[in-house]
Amino acid sequence: MADLNVGEKPLRNISESFKALAATVNAETTAVEVAPFSRACSFISPLFGCLGIAFKFAEMDYVAKVNDLVESSKSIASLQVLVDRDIESDCVRKAGSHSRNLLRVKRGIDMVRVLFEQILITEGNSLRDPASKAYAQVFAPHHGWAIRKAVGAGMYALPSKAQLLRKLNEDEASARIFMQDYVAASAPVIQYVEKLFFSRDLGIDW
Repeated sequence: MADLNVGEKPLRNISESFKALAATVNAETTAVEVAPFSRACSFISPLFGCLGIAFKFAEMDYVAKVNDLVESSKSIASLQVLVDRDIESDCVRKAGSHSRNLLRVKRGIDMVRVLFEQILITEGNSLRDPASKAYAQVFAPHHGWAIRKAVGAGMYALPSKAQLLRKLNEDEASARIFMQDYVAASAPVIQYVEKLFFSRDLGIDW
C-alpha cells in the first residue's frame, strides 16, 4: 500500500470514531447504527496496510467485510436488526452473510486493540513481539496451519515502530494518546458485538 497523503491522520480518526461509538454503547439508550459503526471500522483499514505483508490477508479480508457492512448500512439501520434479519433468513453462518462479516470485522477491531496495548507496554522499536501476541491471541485460533506459517514468516518484514508512526503521520507522544484512547473505547464496542451474538445463542467462534 502506498504511503498516506500528507496530513492524513488514521490514528486520530480511529480514536475519535471509536470514542463516539463507545459513548453510544455506554449510554444503552440507542441501538448502535450500522453506518457509524462501519465508518469507524473503515478508518482501521489503512493501519493493516501499513503493517505490511504479515497482515496482508487481514487487510484484504477486513476491507472486504467492512465494505459489505458499509453497503448494508444503506438498508439496515442497526447492528441488532442486521443480525436478526440473518437469523430470520437462516443465513447467519453462511459465508458472505452480514452477521458473519460483522464477526470477522469484530476480530479485526480486537486484533488492533491488543496490538496497541502491546505497543504501549513494549520497550524498543520492534513491532514483532506486539504483532505476534496480537495475532496469536485473536486470529491464530481461527486460522489453519498454512496461514499461521505465512503470517509467522511475514513478521520478519514488519516495519519498525518508528517507521509505522511515520507512515501514520504521528510522533510518539500523539500516537500514545490515540492508541490509549482506542484501547479504552474499543473494549465496550467489542463487548457489545459479542453480546449481540451470545444473547441469540450464536456464539462467536465460527
